[in-house]
Amino acid sequence: MNDNNRLQNIEANLDSFDSAIRKDALDEIAGLITSGAISIPATKPEVNLHFHTFFSFNANAWSPSRVAWESKKYGLAASGIVDFDVLDGMEEFLSSGLTMELPVCASMETRVFVSDYADKVMTSPNEPGITYFMAGGCYKLPCPDSKAGKQLAQMRDMARQRNLLVLGKVNGFLDKVQLDYDTDVVPLTPSGNVTERHMLAAYDAKSRDIFFGDHKSLVSFWADALGLDSDTAEKLVDDEPKFHDMIRNKLMKFGGVGYIAPSKETFPDIEPVIEMIRDMNALPTATWLDGTNPGEQDMPKLLEMLDSKGIVAMNIIPDRNWNIKNPDEKAVKVKNLELAIKAAKDRCFPICVGTEMNKAGLPFVDDFNSPELQPYVADFISGAHFFWGHTLMARFADAGSASPWAESAFGDDRAAKVDFYTRIGREVNHSQASAILGSVDVLSMRTEQVVSILGC
Repeated sequence: MNDNNRLQNIEANLDSFDSAIRKDALDEIAGLITSGAISIPATKPEVNLHFHTFFSFNANAWSPSRVAWESKKYGLAASGIVDFDVLDGMEEFLSSGLTMELPVCASMETRVFVSDYADKVMTSPNEPGITYFMAGGCYKLPCPDSKAGKQLAQMRDMARQRNLLVLGKVNGFLDKVQLDYDTDVVPLTPSGNVTERHMLAAYDAKSRDIFFGDHKSLVSFWADALGLDSDTAEKLVDDEPKFHDMIRNKLMKFGGVGYIAPSKETFPDIEPVIEMIRDMNALPTATWLDGTNPGEQDMPKLLEMLDSKGIVAMNIIPDRNWNIKNPDEKAVKVKNLELAIKAAKDRCFPICVGTEMNKAGLPFVDDFNSPELQPYVADFISGAHFFWGHTLMARFADAGSASPWAESAFGDDRAAKVDFYTRIGREVNHSQASAILGSVDVLSMRTEQVVSILGC
């Protein structure tokens, strides 16, 4: 077996649903790096802090370990995962970062209801009051019996109940293609955390099983179900990203037969979710779409409201704000991106960026060389340094940016706090953190002492 085939086999094991196999595979790759059998490129001034993993949905079915390795293999300066409604991949990813000697952070994404904007659409199209939201810089799971632990479990259960309602409605509409949630969908993810994208893949696979060998009937079925002509359906069923988006938009999203309108039973209020995040000493993080919806058109006002509730950072998916074919639409969104970043910086909100990879066709990392993003690359890199610095201090010293130690050290001086953790993230690596922070009582030290012992 040649070296390329050997590496491909190891990489395949990184995506096993067996965590022990994943760990052994990553350790084997680390050994190959140490021995010189694998060469690693120089670190690039590029980051992606928003990879989804197979614990929610990754288009390549990548595990947290695989994300860490692919990030190292590419040369990312920092990498982060963000899964929906769960932190199932957090510990694996943070440990994988240590194995790969890669700056990492772990976050969780969800959707929440914001009563202050109950009549305005924000980041969730056609859903007033609903916004995507993140728990940034997570580093430990809450105790299951704690208030935060119970809130986290409730969010997972609410997601399951939403999925079951959607599945029931879509099953009733599709008639010939029926899914059993526990048999057909749950096995697609290692911890049973199903998303809409898992259901899309399952409906696609089930239809191909039912119409196996009868492509004409497969096309006819989906043409009727999605209201398409035969020629369009013919092209669509062979283009997975567009096909799945069409199923999602026609059957599951607003206006579709399986759409579930937001309610107290399907989405939590933002306040208890923020409380949960703060109880975990993680970072309540706002998300931003593209500035075209009413709720995002006055970014200073929106961020002022979110700031008052405890938000401390902002997440952006840059690719959807500049990589646009229509020049008029592109001009609007590029300008909105500028305004959003300015509003975040005015409030000293570190910016977390990434490209998700939760559907086929999305890039591995944003094009940081594009003229549209060049003005903000330093902000994106600094944001990654901040999240990494927070994660280091939290994981090795229980002194992250949301800790009582940080509150005592910085009080209301957010700029000083952000500068401190950004500096730590820029200048400190895993080896320094584990060797130094683990051997001293950081909680009894002043910030300047911490900087001194870490050699920043």
